[in-house]
Amino acid sequence: MLIDRAWIAAHIPHQGNMCLLDRVEHWDAQRVRCIAVSHRAADNPLRAHGRLACACGIEYAAQAMAVHGALMSPQQPAPRAGFLASVRGTTLHVGRLDDIAADLTVEAERFSSDGNNVLYDFSVHAAGRILLEGRAAVIINIHATGAL
Repeated sequence: MLIDRAWIAAHIPHQGNMCLLDRVEHWDAQRVRCIAVSHRAADNPLRAHGRLACACGIEYAAQAMAVHGALMSPQQPAPRAGFLASVRGTTLHVGRLDDIAADLTVEAERFSSDGNNVLYDFSVHAAGRILLEGRAAVIINIHATGAL
């Protein structure tokens, strides 16, 4: 199955140029590896003051997590919204992403899930160089938690 940008946009809530990922390179029950080229785009919606800060890589990772969730729940008729509850242990190894010439490899590995709360380790690499890494907690169905 080809998992390209069109498939991704149809299965996650992010649309238009806010859909940052271009394809899924590999996935299984625990992890997903996606490729992105949008970090080089002048119209990237996350750019500020003419640059794309490395911290924006967290959004790339969050979208990879959403893709993983969609791949793990193919029976879902529409994209489910998830919310980043926390991001921890994040290390930014570079200052910005827009000056990276190589495609981004965005990886997320699920290490815990109870259905509504999912924990992922994530990383973003380019040309074998790690750009950022960390851990994220995602709430899939905020209404089930009683928080709203």
